[in-house]
Amino acid sequence: MESSAAPADARRSISSLTDMKVLQILPELNSGGVERGTLELAAYLVAQGHDALVVSNGGRQVEALEKSGARHITMPVHRKSLNSLFQVSPFRKLLEKEKPDILHIRSRVPGWIAYLAWRKMDKTTRPRLVSTVHGFYSVSYYSAIMTKGERVIGVSRSIKKYILKNYPDTRTDKIRVIHRGVSPDEFPRNYQPPTRWLDAWHAEHPNLTGKKVLLLPGRITRWKGQQDFIQLIASLKSAGHPIHGLILGDTHPKKRAFKVELQTLAADLGVADEISFLGHRSDVREVMSICDIAFSLSRDPEAFGRVSLEAASLGRPVIGYDHGGVAEQLSVFFPQGLVPLGDADALRKTTIRLLDEPQTPDMVMPPFTQAAMTQATLEVYSELTQPTA
Repeated sequence: MESSAAPADARRSISSLTDMKVLQILPELNSGGVERGTLELAAYLVAQGHDALVVSNGGRQVEALEKSGARHITMPVHRKSLNSLFQVSPFRKLLEKEKPDILHIRSRVPGWIAYLAWRKMDKTTRPRLVSTVHGFYSVSYYSAIMTKGERVIGVSRSIKKYILKNYPDTRTDKIRVIHRGVSPDEFPRNYQPPTRWLDAWHAEHPNLTGKKVLLLPGRITRWKGQQDFIQLIASLKSAGHPIHGLILGDTHPKKRAFKVELQTLAADLGVADEISFLGHRSDVREVMSICDIAFSLSRDPEAFGRVSLEAASLGRPVIGYDHGGVAEQLSVFFPQGLVPLGDADALRKTTIRLLDEPQTPDMVMPPFTQAAMTQATLEVYSELTQPTA
């Protein structure tokens, strides 16, 4: 790996500048934690007087990115195909034109494009390379690209352990754990949606009246735990609890058959009328604020788990399986919501207990705040760009 720093006096130093230019690259700007973190960091950089660029294939979040003052450059860096390697040369030309101080890779395909372009550049003038490991990727040479940064950010302690276990050549001293964070201003405690939103919500969901509302946020995919959630709803209904389940999240075109499978499961268990599939929504905060309990039931460990953090910030109780990044969060501010992985009986009992005796999570504090996350990331950039003494 080419990770040695060039001599300070041979590089384009930014120590005398008031700003730096940061280029982040990811597949697309639609929904997801990677996309959200990219936007939040870009907005923070702009607010701090820096120049923020994002390269992706585009998506619904481009408008929000550009409103923050960051720039978006559209390139087809999203396809999981060898043809994506044809983007290496154009991307190198982009780097030579833009001359960013930091190149931050956030996903594997764009990571390979960026790394192959970067490594052939002049070591004395090329940007410093940062990578963020956002997930428990399949262990392979392909995934190893996410450990190629001169600094490697892990979004939880669980991710750091994953890196060290599966990529032992990665030096411990270059790994930085920076938890994803929530903004208390965006997800304020005891938030109350506007009356207009509430009226529209009740009109859209009249069958929720008089019922406890349970929410499972997350895209529709087999490992996110929708089956466990549906079975929980069925168990609670059979015991006479007046409840309704909300499943909120995108359904990728390739996952439509799985959504049908979930709907069939709900029908077979007799709870088709007690579960609503909300799809993608831009009012996640409002939906979270009216739920009685939010859930994180991912069968595979979440690298971090942003939605559980957002719900807790709003003051909503959260129940989650005791593994991965979600366990790291809940063990700090709501340990009573932790349930052993796949334990249906414990899940049911914990849910009933919190429905009968509602409890509120402790205040979300650093390192789980957006401010802490963005500041820590900027400090990583500064480590690399400031000349050594």
